[in-house]
Amino acid sequence: MNIGKKVKSLRIMQNMTQEELAVRSDLTRGFISQIERNLTSPTIENLELILRALGTDLVEFFSSMNEKEKVVYTKEERIPIYDTPEGIKEELLMTATDPKKIEPSLIELNPISSTEVENYHEGYEFGYVIEGKIIINLDEHKYHAKKGECFFFTSNKKHFIENNSKKIMHKFFG
Repeated sequence: MNIGKKVKSLRIMQNMTQEELAVRSDLTRGFISQIERNLTSPTIENLELILRALGTDLVEFFSSMNEKEKVVYTKEERIPIYDTPEGIKEELLMTATDPKKIEPSLIELNPISSTEVENYHEGYEFGYVIEGKIIINLDEHKYHAKKGECFFFTSNKKHFIENNSKKIMHKFFG
């Protein structure tokens, strides 16, 4: 269980510095830094102070640590929308999401290429694979998505998309 990584992720999602978290939790910035780098473990009391400052609690913190984040959504999981004008086919590509900041764009990846690595930031990432196959890299984990599938994740991880095939172009909408 990586408590430090989770605390850091929550802090970044709140757009808070270590100093701000230290002030709000009545702890030192050095102590927060040591926790985030897993150099020390907080007491339950200190962890409660930190989590309260981050707007959560012990139950939510530890229950969400065991949940595996859903990243790839398949064609079979889509929900058709029937109340559409004639000649229009509409489907919900994914459910159970609460996107707050999404900047849709069309991206084409040439053979053996990738997007730039993005560091932790606020917001969410969404994409729909129009053509080909891509690899979604989130910290040290890799997820594969192919034509007709979509992906969604919070941006509190280092992330980039790659095309490691020799096919001409892979497209996705995100």
